[in-house]
Parts: sequence; C-alpha cells; structure tokens
Amino acid sequence: MSDQIRLKKGLDLPIAGAALCEVTLQVSPDLVAVKPTDFRGMVPRLLVKEGDSVKAGTPLFSDKKCPEMVFCSPVSGTVDAVVRGDKRKLLAVRVKADGKKEAVRFDVPKISSLDKKGMTEMLLKSGLWPCLKQRPFGTVADPQAEPKAIFISAMNTAPLGADWDFTLKNDLAAIQAGIDALGRLTKGGVHLSLAAKNYAGSEFHKLSGVIFHQFEGPHPAGNVGVQINHISPINKGEVVWTVSLPLVAVIGRFFLKGVYDACRTIAVAGPAAINPSYAEVPAGVCMADLAAYFPKEDVRIVSGDVLSGEAVGADGFLGFYDDQVSVLKEGNYYEMFGWINPLRSKKFSVSRAYPAFLRRKKYDMDTNENGGERPFLMNDVYDKVLPMDIYPLYLFKACLAGDLDKMEQLGIYEVVEEDVALCEYVCPSKIEIQKIIREGIELMMKEM
Repeated sequence: MSDQIRLKKGLDLPIAGAALCEVTLQVSPDLVAVKPTDFRGMVPRLLVKEGDSVKAGTPLFSDKKCPEMVFCSPVSGTVDAVVRGDKRKLLAVRVKADGKKEAVRFDVPKISSLDKKGMTEMLLKSGLWPCLKQRPFGTVADPQAEPKAIFISAMNTAPLGADWDFTLKNDLAAIQAGIDALGRLTKGGVHLSLAAKNYAGSEFHKLSGVIFHQFEGPHPAGNVGVQINHISPINKGEVVWTVSLPLVAVIGRFFLKGVYDACRTIAVAGPAAINPSYAEVPAGVCMADLAAYFPKEDVRIVSGDVLSGEAVGADGFLGFYDDQVSVLKEGNYYEMFGWINPLRSKKFSVSRAYPAFLRRKKYDMDTNENGGERPFLMNDVYDKVLPMDIYPLYLFKACLAGDLDKMEQLGIYEVVEEDVALCEYVCPSKIEIQKIIREGIELMMKEM
C-alpha cells in the first residue's frame, strides 16, 4: 500500500511547445561527447587519446579518486577530439561514430547471485555507476558509502518534460531489472514515487521490489529532492542515492543484454521548436543531429528543462543525465515601458500583475529577463514555490555569507540547483539563486 502526499506549493509553468507523443526522428549520430563536467564530485583521468578506436562501453576516462569508476563511450567509432579548457581542465571527449554499433560484451551474472560488493563492481566496470547520484550535494555516488535508501521519481513535472509513460513504455522489463539491481545496493529499500492522478493508469505501478509513494501537486513535486524531503529527510551524516527513471532502464538493459546501451528517447520541445516531439538518440548526441527541430532564427538551445538546463548552443551536446532539449527564442529586445505597461496580454506573471491570468493559456516564453539584478528583497515569494521544510531565503543568504553552520541548520543537505530553480524564476530581484546554491554546496564539500 502506497502513501499519498499532497503538495500545494509550487508552480506549473504555462509554457507553450509541449512535445507530441510521437517519435519523429531516429538519430544515427556523426559525433557524440562525454563531458566530465556533467559529473559532480569527480576528477577525470583520461584513458584514451585522439585517433583511438572505441566501442560502446569502452572507458574514455576514470575518476582519479576512484580509478575503478569509469565513464564509457556510448557509441563505437574513433576518438575525434579531447577538449580541454583553462589549466588543461578536461571538458569533453568527443567520439566520431562509425555507424557499426559495436559494443563491449560483458559477462553478466544473474542479479540474484550478486551481493552489494559484487553489484558495485559490475556497475563500476560497466561504466554505469555514474547513473547514481548522491545526496547531499548531488555528486556521483560514493561506492564506499552506505546509503540509507535509494530514491527514484517516476513523475516528471519539469516544464515541457518528457512523458516517461510514453518514452519508457517498451522498457518495463529493463526498469524492473534495474530496480532489482539497485535493491542489492541498500538495506533501506528502493523508493519509487508516482503521480497520484495517474497512479492506476501508469504501467510503473506494476513494478515489484519497491516502496511506492504517490505525490500530487505542481512542479517541483516530481523532483526527487522534494520527494526525499517528505519521505525521509536527510540529516547530517546520512547519505541517500538517487537515479532517474530513464537511467534505471539503462542499468536494466545492461543486465538483460550484457552491453552498455545508453540510447534514450528524448523530448525536443519549446515555444521555438519546429514540430515539438520525440527523438531516439544515443547519450551525448550533438545538437547538430537535431537541427530539424531548430528554426533558423536566433534561438537558445538548452540541454534539459528551461528552469535548470544548460544552454549548449547548436553545436553543443546532450548532457548525460538529460532526456529533454528545450528550444527558446532569444529575448534580446527592448520593450517600451516594460513592467509599467498594464496591457501585456502576452506575458505571464506569477503575481497576476497583468490581465492574462484571467485566461488559461500557454505562453510563447523567451529568454528575456524583463529587468536586471536588484537588491535582495525580504519577501515570501520563494516559500510559495518550494514545498520543502526549509527557510529558503535565509538559506540563500547563509550561502552568500559562507556561514557553514547556518547553511547546515537551514537545509543545505536537502537541496541541489534543480530544487530551487523555481525560486530563481519568481525572484523579483533577478538573482541567480541556483548559482548561489551551487557555490554554497562547493564550499561545504571543500570544508568537510
């Protein structure tokens, strides 16, 4: 029997351009990239050089702190480029695909025959361990840690987010295998959260070996951090692991087929997208392979959702954890009278400052911030969109001040950037709150 949790705080962003539930493109990529910057808390050590031949599942780099943890190529081909930044920081390893779809074959034992140590070793050498994230701080999970539980969200409430009931409808067996594998890693069980409004209609409620929870409410109800806060809050010294549902399917396919198969069905959506729908792609696909969805006008291409994704541009690459690409018009224009104009019928306002709220509609939102950064105001706007038992305004100020004790007391262990993305959206001061939280987390990690 699952428990049902109703959340009233939050905001479902009324943005136009949701993806239709149909696959309109199957990508055979020319170029993919695996980016160490996607994996927080690790220091990469390069294992290949330009010109090397690789298969899907060939390690490209490892973690210096844990050499057994490898990060693998999602396709077969040749290492095209090793991209470095300032101080020779490794930014990406690019692989030119050969179209042969060759893969490293692994000798995979039955899941039931593996204990935690054996399962950890299998996930590490297969390149699948990075699928697991650790709270607090949102880093790649520490293989030596003892998580009190593993949490999976099966409801995607992010703006224009992929419909997992559609994208994963053929992966139920793989998801079940993935859950069985994850269950070997913790004594606290695997927690799976579903949307209450569609609980019986979702095939995911038929999964076994999990502890079910039902959530009802607007975004960020689907964020695993919000769900953890209401199911089993993280205290100092405790560790939990999280895995996104599409990556649970990737883990399951490994145990069913014995290969590293990181292909996924992603949503390409947004007000500026051409024919917003779904595409079947490998991990790390180049945005150039999705050009059919992008108009020729000036647009911003985001790997992830519009609130917490990364702007990668037309030549960028899909993030390891992302199953969505958002396309927005660049808001590089000046609006006469700005917010003073009361007749802005095409603008959405959280505070209902414009008459548009009288009509239920979707808005062709763009990247215009409608103002610049202002002094940090004392108000309750953040509390209205963050359904967590913390004081967000005081947490943000503690991060700005670098006060470690206050950050601990006010809930820094509970949040990562995606959890406060709505706070940044509604912020009347136009402050980059996600950046503040990330810098606070990095300071905590450095001092601990």
